[in-house]
Amino acid sequence: MTDEAVPGTAGRRVLDPQEDTAALKALTHPLRIRLLGLLRQDGPATASELAARTGESSASTSYHLRVLAKYDFIAEAEHRDGRERRWRAVHEVTSWSNAAVAGSDDTGRAFLAAVHRAQADHFERSLARHQRDLDAGRVPPAWLEPSGVMDLLVRLTPESLSELFAVVERTVGELAARDGGDPRAEQVVLFLAGLPLGTPPPGPDPAGDAP
Repeated sequence: MTDEAVPGTAGRRVLDPQEDTAALKALTHPLRIRLLGLLRQDGPATASELAARTGESSASTSYHLRVLAKYDFIAEAEHRDGRERRWRAVHEVTSWSNAAVAGSDDTGRAFLAAVHRAQADHFERSLARHQRDLDAGRVPPAWLEPSGVMDLLVRLTPESLSELFAVVERTVGELAARDGGDPRAEQVVLFLAGLPLGTPPPGPDPAGDAP
């Protein structure tokens, strides 16, 4: 599986739960995941700029950026001046094997939980920003029809779900490459979730999360 990707950096980094335990642990912190996502989404930035976007102190963002740099998720970017470091994402996407990570140790399971929560938070923030942009008239009319959120409930095998993710990733890459030079192209945030649901036991659902 992967986290969010924005073309324009340097490809893919694959995390191995046996060799990259410390790097996985570094990404269990939600602010680090968000900082990495912001650098991928908006490009190079300083700790102060990221602090303003996240509502954190610059001391906090500076510390977490150094941790991300220690494990090669980010690196120093070209500086506008000599007063403060600018950081950039090293890779456009990070990927891993869910099965390998979940079966490694507590760090692996904590990593998956943190990433899933961060992706859900990213969706909520993106949806809120999209609505603000709609309300402010910053979204051109041509985008109104194709944009939106889709939810489907289907029955698939594990192999078909894996194939679905592969097809979507391949198609997105092809379309992004085709549209890269089109002046009408805008940054679009895409989310795809495939969440198998186990057969519930008889009786009321104590979690109250039935559709």
